[in-house]
Amino acid sequence: MEACSWWLALCATVCASAAGVGAPPWKIFKSLSEFYRSGPGRLSALDCAGSVAQEYDFIVVGGGTAGAAAAGRLSEVPGWTVLVLEAGGLENRATEIPLMASYVLNTGYNWGYSAEPDPGFCRAMEDHRCRWSSGRALGGSTIINYMLYTRGHRGDYDAWERLGNPGWGYSDVLPLFLKSEQINIPDLLNSSYHSEYGEVLVERAPFRTPLAPLFLKGGTSAWIQGERPQRAWQAYLRPSCKRANLVLADSARVTKILVHPTTKKVFGVEYVKDRRAHIVRVRKEVILSAGTLNSPQLLMLSGLGPREHLKELGIPVIQDLPVGDNLQDHVTLSGLTFLVNESVTLLEKRILSQPKYAVDYLVHKNGPLTIPGGAEALAFVRTKFAKEGVPDVELVFGPGAYSSDTVGSLRKAFAIRDDFYKELFGPIQDREAFSIVPVLLRPHSQGYIRLRSKNPFHWPLIYPNYLSDERDMKVLVEGVKMAVAVGESAAFQRYNSTLYRAPCPGCESFEHGTDQYWACAIRQLTTSLHHQVGTCRMGPPEDPATVVDARLRVLGVQGLRVADCSIIPLIPASHTMAPAYMIGEKVAKLIKQEWGK
Repeated sequence: MEACSWWLALCATVCASAAGVGAPPWKIFKSLSEFYRSGPGRLSALDCAGSVAQEYDFIVVGGGTAGAAAAGRLSEVPGWTVLVLEAGGLENRATEIPLMASYVLNTGYNWGYSAEPDPGFCRAMEDHRCRWSSGRALGGSTIINYMLYTRGHRGDYDAWERLGNPGWGYSDVLPLFLKSEQINIPDLLNSSYHSEYGEVLVERAPFRTPLAPLFLKGGTSAWIQGERPQRAWQAYLRPSCKRANLVLADSARVTKILVHPTTKKVFGVEYVKDRRAHIVRVRKEVILSAGTLNSPQLLMLSGLGPREHLKELGIPVIQDLPVGDNLQDHVTLSGLTFLVNESVTLLEKRILSQPKYAVDYLVHKNGPLTIPGGAEALAFVRTKFAKEGVPDVELVFGPGAYSSDTVGSLRKAFAIRDDFYKELFGPIQDREAFSIVPVLLRPHSQGYIRLRSKNPFHWPLIYPNYLSDERDMKVLVEGVKMAVAVGESAAFQRYNSTLYRAPCPGCESFEHGTDQYWACAIRQLTTSLHHQVGTCRMGPPEDPATVVDARLRVLGVQGLRVADCSIIPLIPASHTMAPAYMIGEKVAKLIKQEWGK
C-alpha cells in the first residue's frame, strides 16, 4: 500500500509539473510507463513459479544474495531439479530507486529486527535497542541495502585460509568474484581484477554533487561502485527461469530443516505458505542461505545448535554445534554533520518538493535519485592502531545529513528517539549539510544469537556486544577524528564546511572533541551498516568454534550446507554484498564438484 501510494503521488506530481521541468508531457508519460512496465512484476519475476512438487534434488532456503547465485548456478545442470523457498515477496518499482534506500528500510521488505538492550551502546535509540535491518524479499538485502560493491582486502581471505579453510584464499575466491561481476566502468574494463561478463552489474552512479570530488581531495578515497538498480534475483534467478528445472516459491517461510535423528541425514524441509504448513523432500542436499540472523535460527529450531540452549527450550538435540556464536558486525558512529553555505547537498525537503529530480531520474536516468542511499564516495584509511598497513577504518561520505531528515526515514530506520533528535538536530533542521560516517572495519568484539523460543515465528535474541573489547573503541575514536579532519579540510572550505558542534545529549560533561567525548557520542549514536557475519562459522572440524567445514557442510549432518555471510570466520574490510555473491558461487562450484557435474 505504501509503495502504491508513493507511485501514484510520483505520477501525479511529475505529470502536473511537466511544463516547468523542460520535458514535454508525452515524454514523461512514456518514461513513467516504461519505468513501471520494466519493473519486477509478478509475471516476469516468477516465470519459474509453479506448483511445488513433493521432491527436488536441491532445495535452496532463501532467495537472497547468496541463495539466488547458488540456485541460478545449480539450475545450469539439466538433470537437476532445484527449488527456491523465499520467505518474502517481490519488490516494487519504488525499491529500485537508489536514493530511496532509507525509505525502504521502513517497509515490510525489512525483517525489522532489534537487538537486545545494552547500556554500552545505542543509548539514543528507542528502548536502547539497536535496529538491525535484514532483507525480507526475493533478492534479500539487495532490496534494502545501499548497493555498494566492495570486496575487501586480499589479506581478509588469506586469513580465512590460514584458519584452516583450504580453497578460501584470495587467489581462490578472486575467480568467483570475477565470475559474478559485470563491470561497466570504462577505466576498469581491462583490469585483471574485474570482469565484464558476469551477472551482477557494477557501475558508478551517473550523478555527483560538487562535494564528492572535495572528499576525494581530503583523503585517499574512491567513487562508490553501486550495483545500480539490479537485484540478486534479477541477476541470477530471472535469467534462469527459462529452465524448467528451477521452481521458485515466494512468501514461503521455512520453519524447520528435517533431519533424521538417527542417521542425521537431511530429508526435507517444512515451510508455511498461505497460512498452511507444507513439507517438501530433498534427494541430494538442502542449501541454507537465509542469512546471518535467520540461518542460525533455523539450524537451532531443527535441533542443530548449542546443546544446553536447545534443551532449555525443549528442542531435541540432533547435533551439538556452536551455532549463533562468533557474531561480528561493522559498528559506526552516525550523526557527524558538517554545515555548508551553498545549496550543494541532498536536502530532502528540496528533492521532495521539486519534480525536476524525478523527471531527471525517469527521463534522463540521472540526477540525485541515482545516488545509492545517499552514499557517494568512500575511503579506506589506516589509524595509528592499524596492523601491517591494512586499513582498519572506512569513511563513507554522504551529501546529506540527519539535519535534512525532513520525513524522518533515517531516524526511523535507526530508531533514534524523537526527544534526542530534536535536542541535537532540531536547531539545524533543513540546513545544508553533509555527513561522514566512520566505520570500524576489524572489530575484536563478538556477539551471539539465541532463540527466543521454539516458535519459529518469534524473533531471535540478538546480542551484538558492540565495543565490549576496548580496542574497538580506541580505533573508532581515531576514525571519528579522521572524519572530522577530512570534513573540515582545505578542500571543503570553498563552502565554509564547519563541523556542527552542539553537544551530544548525554555527553555534556565531556569537552567536545576529546577522546572521552567521542567515546560517549559513539555509545549514544551507535549504528550499524548491517554487515553481520559469522554465526555459522566456517573452520576445520577439530576447531570447537566450527559449524561448517571448508566445503560449507554442516558438521555431523549429511546433505546440509550453509551458504551466506553467516559462514564467514572473520569479517572482511568490505561491504558484505559482493562476498555474499562470491559465497553463492562457491557453494554451487563445490556441489558440482562433489556430484560429478
